[in-house]
Amino acid sequence: MNIYVADNLSCINDVVKIHMRTFPGFFLTFLGRGFLKTLYAGFVKHSKSNIIIASENGVTVGFCAYSENLSEFYKFLIKKKLPLFAWYAAGAFIRKPKVLFRLLRAFKYSEKSKRTEPYIELSSIGVSPDSKNKGIGSMMIGKLFEISDPDLFKYIKLE
Repeated sequence: MNIYVADNLSCINDVVKIHMRTFPGFFLTFLGRGFLKTLYAGFVKHSKSNIIIASENGVTVGFCAYSENLSEFYKFLIKKKLPLFAWYAAGAFIRKPKVLFRLLRAFKYSEKSKRTEPYIELSSIGVSPDSKNKGIGSMMIGKLFEISDPDLFKYIKLE
């Protein structure tokens, strides 16, 4: 098993595939592949965020998306990708108009995620259903602890 921090966008399609298979019926999955590609690419591009990848024999089997400043991350996404997110939101609204309130709440999440203390948010963790029960999620969280400076961050949060 190889656990590493993504250093480019080459992992994004695999991350999206795993997300789609791991979280069927979830809100972010409902927003579609394009939305997920934009979201996860943002984690790699944002200076205080990234994705930890688990691969086995060269095949991506898990991912862990995290941020050292989630509020700043969401502001970064809105600033850089607002038209794309609006496009995906419009498509979701057309498919299911009841999601409007959930979409509006999502645009305010950057303010809700503000914290006074420094912490790391583990935003999403997924393991391919074919690779479950091998401790891959624990290994990725272990890598997050390994790369995090305990003197800088009070805690790691998973919501």
